[in-house]
Amino acid sequence: MPVEPTFASVRSDFIEKTGLISQAEGLPRIAGRIFGMLMFDGEMVSFTEIATRLQVSRASISTSIRILEERGLVKRMAKPGERQDFFQLAENPYATMLTGIQKRTQATRDEIAQTIKNLPPAADAVNRLAAYADFYASLDAAVAVALDEVAAKPTR
Repeated sequence: MPVEPTFASVRSDFIEKTGLISQAEGLPRIAGRIFGMLMFDGEMVSFTEIATRLQVSRASISTSIRILEERGLVKRMAKPGERQDFFQLAENPYATMLTGIQKRTQATRDEIAQTIKNLPPAADAVNRLAAYADFYASLDAAVAVALDEVAAKPTR
């Protein structure tokens, strides 16, 4: 008979999976693990607690927190009477993630369009590059739909 997973093992697996997802997206694995922990736990956590809970060096935490803050996924907080910083998940990190994807998609599409503009109209590459730009335009439209859906859902 299969063993029922414990809450702690489900939490640990989720945090690790989030780290791997983030790593696949080009972020440090630790940043994804921090994001996953804050998402799963849903509480404000001190810098020291993050390092302790994830068993990671303070330097790795510092670098990853900075990245997460810059991307608008994590918010730095203060507690009265406390000298250290606390962190929690930003208000709507999923819309922020989609907005970042959309900006990168639009920038890529614009770069391709600029390349097309610099080519003579009869160049063989124009049609292939136009199809590539169309791909990014479709991706941009899909992300816009996803943004609308995320915005329409209540924050939990």
